[in-house]
Amino acid sequence: MNKTILACALALALPFAAHAADTNDGNWHGSGEAGLALASGNAKSQNLNAKLTLKKEDDLWKYDFFLEAQRSKANVKTYYVIPPATAGGAYTIGTGSSYDLTANRYNAGASAGYKFDDRSYIVGALRYEHDAFSPYTYQYTASIGYGYQVLKNAADELSFEVGPGYKVIQPIAPTFVDNSVNPPLITKGPKPDSESGVVLRGLVNYKHNFNDSTSLVNTLLVEGNGDNTYLQNDLGLQVKMSDRLALKAGYQVRHNTDVTVGKKTDQLLTTNLVYGF
Repeated sequence: MNKTILACALALALPFAAHAADTNDGNWHGSGEAGLALASGNAKSQNLNAKLTLKKEDDLWKYDFFLEAQRSKANVKTYYVIPPATAGGAYTIGTGSSYDLTANRYNAGASAGYKFDDRSYIVGALRYEHDAFSPYTYQYTASIGYGYQVLKNAADELSFEVGPGYKVIQPIAPTFVDNSVNPPLITKGPKPDSESGVVLRGLVNYKHNFNDSTSLVNTLLVEGNGDNTYLQNDLGLQVKMSDRLALKAGYQVRHNTDVTVGKKTDQLLTTNLVYGF
């Protein structure tokens, strides 16, 4: 069953060009957005986030692609051991700072949907995520499912997708602290085995246009089974400055219901410049 899901998802998500000649040609369109913050002086930091989206739709097929990245560096506190000044004395722990990575995440995905009519379609989707500071170093999912366009008018757009998928995740290695020795011994545990299994994938896309220049967009992704459920919600408010340029405020929440180490929830607040094409 796992191989069937993967094969069907690949068959639907990859052959974009093969079917374009059989339909009315739709043009690719999309947007690129980025935000950058730099600080120096008493505090030093770099924060960069970027996202690219591409879409295409014709009489029979609809395609979506996205690529997003987040990378941050900042002064972080470090600890080091100070040996005793005299024999038999106690070790002490000193603190300092180093300029190091604090976020390093990449997320990419693609989907292709074959339309039965103006509202219903079957969809295959692929997604890969790498996050150096998450409970899972990487995770990727291949899925197939049914999609339905609930609303599509000048003010509102609402669609959903649901179906089975196959997911592989790589938990991070645990860190062990041995307090029985002086100074405490900190060691990195062995890399755990990757975990895989069938999941249920759900996707809800909603867009509301307040007027010609201001819109609200929300995307909810759910990938889950009995072991762990991953949820990601992206909320964005976008205001156009011209036909091509816009400002966008975004709020992202990522949540795993079961993690071996680390926190279950990550949040990201962004303000980006968007270029549409």
